Formats: sequence, structure tokens, C-alpha cells
Amino acid sequence: MKPEKEKVLSAVSSIPINTVMGIDYSGAAKSGRTAWAAELFWLGKGDLTEKLDHPTPRFRLVSLQPLGRLAAGDDRKRVNAYLTDRIRIQKETLWGCDFPFGLPIELALGSWNAQLKHTQQFDGNAKEFGLSLVERSLQQTGSLHVRRTTDKETKTPFDCYHYRIIYQTFHGMRDVLSNLQREPNVAILPFQYRRMTNPSLSSILVEACPSSTLKRLKLPYRGYKQSGGQLPTKSQRAVRREILAVLSQYVDISAHRRRCLLSDPGGDALDAVLAGFGAWSAFRRVNHSQIAAHRRYPREGYVYC
Repeated sequence: MKPEKEKVLSAVSSIPINTVMGIDYSGAAKSGRTAWAAELFWLGKGDLTEKLDHPTPRFRLVSLQPLGRLAAGDDRKRVNAYLTDRIRIQKETLWGCDFPFGLPIELALGSWNAQLKHTQQFDGNAKEFGLSLVERSLQQTGSLHVRRTTDKETKTPFDCYHYRIIYQTFHGMRDVLSNLQREPNVAILPFQYRRMTNPSLSSILVEACPSSTLKRLKLPYRGYKQSGGQLPTKSQRAVRREILAVLSQYVDISAHRRRCLLSDPGGDALDAVLAGFGAWSAFRRVNHSQIAAHRRYPREGYVYC
């Protein structure tokens, strides 16, 4: 390994991180209603990459709120502006954000920076953007949809331009990542590992996926979400309790916030905690050298779950 790369990757374990933010992101017009932020404060001794011999609480869930409440409005533009500014000013924080950070190499859109530029220059909405990618995929590969390597490996529910997730992909890449890519104090991984040597680095962003984290932990990844704003059913609450029984081994959750996690209709609050926990557990577990040197990850993304 080249000395420069050694320096970059050795910096990963020495960066001080005191907070993990889990973001269950939404690209809906009124995204503040269903997007949630979970703030986990680090209780452990030493750095975030320390190995654990057995499960023990390493975090305290200190805040759990809809992004609309934090942004003082549910409008997508306001929420994205708040989230971007919060990431800029937050100190010593690892962010696990639940939306795709990049697109498959097979779409032939070039580097990750070129992909972000493509989203900025696209003249249309998220639905039209998704349809344009489907058309491009058909031209380039003969298939309507192609999964990134990381999607296959981590068993994400959808490819990153599926109609169920395209609003998250489009607005996450265009309205959040594009506005942070040139911030020297922010590192968006796996695309900007070189920034890990910056002594003033304040925020690290990684792509998270609550469903993939649940699959890795061999926990139920279905049956805990309710739709239509209705209260969760008895069986859905039972699944959430099963998930929380494992999460509570790592995260200290107050009785008040536990009730919130059990009663939130869509399960978005729980997904925010899972996004943060998954990002942390992956960040301390993965081989950053292999990810940084991978043929595909630095161009299309990596799910830290």
C-alpha cells in the first residue's frame, strides 16, 4: 500500500467521534413528517472502532425527533437545508443516512462527482429522473434495473432507482450530498477517504440501510411498519419489541423514547435508530482499506450496515 493511502486509512481509527446521528431520510414533498433523526451519544471509552467482546451499552439515545420539528417546517426544501447545515456545523459526528449515495457503474454516468452533477443538471422531478435511469439502464445493459454491488451484498430492499426509493435517491444526492461534496470538514464515504486526514474534519457521512442491518443481525426486517398514519397493531409492536431487545444491548433507551419507538405509526423513528447503530457497527467492523481500494465502491457507493 502506498504511504499516502496508509496515512489516510490509519486516520480512520484516530478520528474523535462522540456522536452518531441516524437519519431515516425522506424525499417526499412534506418530508419532515416522516423523516426522523436519532442522536446517539457515545458512552464507551476509547475510539469508535474498538472491538467489543460482548454486547454492552455504548450509546445513549439523547434525541429522537421528526426532521420537520427540528427544521421548524415539513417542506422538503426546508428540511434538506436544515440537514445540510446541521451536518456542516456538527462536531465529531458519524452520520448514517438512509438513502443511496451513488448509482450503478453500468449506467455509465462516470465518476461519483459526475453523478452528483448529473442530478443537479437534470431538468425534471424525481419520478422523471427515475424513468430516465430506467431508459438508460435498458440502453446500456438490456435490463430495466441494475443493482450496485453493495446492494447485492447487503441485500437492500430495492435497487437505487426503483420507483419506491427514487425520491430518496434523487433528493438525497442532489439536495444534500451535492451541497456537501466540497466541504473540507465533511467526508462522504467511500468517495472521500482522503479527507479523513484533515485535522479539522467534523462530520463523516455513510450510507445506511435499516433493513440490511436487521438482516445482518438476523432480526425481523418486515412486519413492524404501519401505513396511513394509523397506530401499529399488536403484532407490529411485538416485532418492534424483539428488535429493541437487541438494540438495547448497545443503546441506552429511556422509557419515554422506547414508547415513541413502539407507537410511531410508520416505524420511521426506529429506522433512524437502526440507521445510526448500523452505521456505527459497520464503521468499526469493515476493512476500510479494501473499501477504499475496491474497483466499484468508490464510484457507486457502499452500504455501511
